Amino acid sequence: MKNHKYRLTMNSYFNKNACQDADAREHSLFTKLPDFLNFAKHECLHYQQTLNNIDVDKIDSRALLAKLPITRKSDLINLQKLNPPLAGLNAASAKFHRIFQSPGPIYDPEHCTDDWWRLGQAFHAAGFKQGDIVQNCLSYHLTPGGFILDSGARACGCVVIPAGPGQTEQQLDIIEDLKPNGYCGTPSFLKILLDKATADNRDVSSLQKALVTGEALPTALRREFDAAGISTLQAYASADVGLIGYETIADDGFIISEDVIVEIVRPGSLLPVADGAIGEVVITSFNRDYPLIRFATGDLSAIKAGESACGRTNMRIKGWLGRADQTTKVKGMFVHPEQVDKVCQSDACIIKARLVVSQVNHQDKMHLVCEVIESALRDGNEQVLKDKIAQTLKTVTKLTGSVELVPLNSLPDDGKVIDEQRDFD
Repeated sequence: MKNHKYRLTMNSYFNKNACQDADAREHSLFTKLPDFLNFAKHECLHYQQTLNNIDVDKIDSRALLAKLPITRKSDLINLQKLNPPLAGLNAASAKFHRIFQSPGPIYDPEHCTDDWWRLGQAFHAAGFKQGDIVQNCLSYHLTPGGFILDSGARACGCVVIPAGPGQTEQQLDIIEDLKPNGYCGTPSFLKILLDKATADNRDVSSLQKALVTGEALPTALRREFDAAGISTLQAYASADVGLIGYETIADDGFIISEDVIVEIVRPGSLLPVADGAIGEVVITSFNRDYPLIRFATGDLSAIKAGESACGRTNMRIKGWLGRADQTTKVKGMFVHPEQVDKVCQSDACIIKARLVVSQVNHQDKMHLVCEVIESALRDGNEQVLKDKIAQTLKTVTKLTGSVELVPLNSLPDDGKVIDEQRDFD
């Protein structure tokens, strides 16, 4: 993907096209779409198959794009097993430098070109600039989150501290010693750091700005950050696509990243919904290393009417409004129904399970309720079984959760595997 000519001053836009006429942007995107589709069809095994009988030279409008098949993120697990490692979505000519494992497992590539994930737009909008020191608290281990934010911050000229998550004492030591003025990572971990700093009388006053991602940012938590003197905006990104949208004004929707086409589609169908209606976020990304054509993220959102007061003219969406499937995000990590099933298959005592995801004091919690055979509840080894299941849950999801054993027929017979109980208002 070609790099943009970045503007790094605070009174300008990161991308030279951010304020172009909206109709001109639309015309530009759909003028170059047929060539991109041809490229993907010739370079990528997946699209050789899915676009085989389609004359892509004629696909030059939203109406015609809407007739192309959708590739669903939820299908990548099986597609990658059939054609490892990337299911043939990658261009044959691409030369990747890293492959990550996201929960699922789903494998995602990276080319180390500057700002390959395009997060620079989001950092710039959040006020990050040349010379800022940024503490990056997303993981650099196996998952791409840390690298995604790292590359975006560096595209704005920032110095990045690759802190990763956890180790709050050490994180606070770093803040006191190096005095970073920026934070990036999940909002829940920023709250952990601030709460720990308050409890231990640690100085984190150098932090003035934050770009958060991986989780929803509740209004109440944003107010806490404001009260602490930290101006906080959100980025909406994925390991597959990179940046999808970003805030420029708090609670004013997410402006779509330049050089992607976003559709809001009725879940389970090919058809876009009416403007303002809730549907699944579907992305076409003009990335010649890893072309994604009508890639269904599984996230629900809706188009937000009008243009932003910030001057950027691209369409906006309302932010994360739930999941089109039962997949959810916990502490910035996707958790899939298939993973819950894998835990169930780990022990013959488990007949059925439901993962309850809740939030306490803005911290995500997982609680796995397992229906087990009668003998598992009466043989005196209940705690041993709970500990074993908890360890399997952690191994499979890379996240910690509590476990409860219940008798058969305790769970509702409604097909629900993941019970989302968080309120993000």
